[in-house]
Amino acid sequence: MGIDLPVIWAVIIALGVMLYIVMDGFDLGIGILFPLIKDRQERDLMVNTVAPVWDGNETWLVLGGAGLMAAFPLAYSVILSALYLPLLAMLIGLIWRGVAFEFRFKSDESHRPFWDKAFFSGSLLATFSQGVVLGSFVQGIKVVDNAYAGGIFDWLSPFSLFCGLGLVVTYALLGSTWLVLKTEGRLYAQVCQLSRQLVALLLVFMLAVSLWTPLQSPAVFARWFSLPNLYFFLPVPVLTLLACWALVRSVSGKPHMAPFVLTLVLVFLGYSGLIISIWPHVIPPGITLEQASSPPQSQGFALVGALLILPVILGYTAWSYYVFRGKVRLGDGYHH
Repeated sequence: MGIDLPVIWAVIIALGVMLYIVMDGFDLGIGILFPLIKDRQERDLMVNTVAPVWDGNETWLVLGGAGLMAAFPLAYSVILSALYLPLLAMLIGLIWRGVAFEFRFKSDESHRPFWDKAFFSGSLLATFSQGVVLGSFVQGIKVVDNAYAGGIFDWLSPFSLFCGLGLVVTYALLGSTWLVLKTEGRLYAQVCQLSRQLVALLLVFMLAVSLWTPLQSPAVFARWFSLPNLYFFLPVPVLTLLACWALVRSVSGKPHMAPFVLTLVLVFLGYSGLIISIWPHVIPPGITLEQASSPPQSQGFALVGALLILPVILGYTAWSYYVFRGKVRLGDGYHH
């Protein structure tokens, strides 16, 4: 039996997107939390916790997009045609947030409030747009004769907008639990309290999306609730409930690493649920991995490059997080 290149590429792209959600999730979350933390120095401290690593986090988004174009060009063309506006909004948000990240440290006192607002609005726009893209992808894209056959606003639906709000809450919780891990003193006490409120809010969104997804998609309903599938997939909701229970317990008292790790576990379980719901379709509900694949020669050639570069990216990412481990204090970190 030969190597199943489409499946290998699907795993690489899924891994890239997952790592992007985890790594860029908490620094976008920090931007979303900005209006809730009023103190100027504490805002600087929040940004300093991600300053050494934030711009490397977008590497995974580039990997996911480039991998999709190389391995599944049909999916790339259809998804970009269908979701052009929310993807454009996401990129505008990421650029605006990146500019604000640098300028808020370099501007004079009179302009700093503007760049703080820019940092918040860019983070919020990028996150909400990603959630809308996810929601509209799950609900399905209309394809006729290997081309997008829907309208320019087909992505705009109550479900996709709700997913956008859900991702804002998810990233905010990732950001607040990251700050629980990285800060101390008054800011630590504030983010502990914020984390408790965000956990409750996230549980509401997770429950709503878990019920809404199978109800609005007969294919997803059949995938999850037919036998014997139900027995195989049951660990995902069971583990999600256990992780929720552990997360609620971990944010009480004086937490350290546990809330962040458990939030990552929840994100991973949610992502696993998404993969289970759509597999083996690369464009739900009708185009499979095989149908959207580029020629095996193209996939094989690109795979050599991907397998060479992936360990390098993982290595330098792990090293940068290791070097900048530990608590960040006022006055530490990013200087202009």
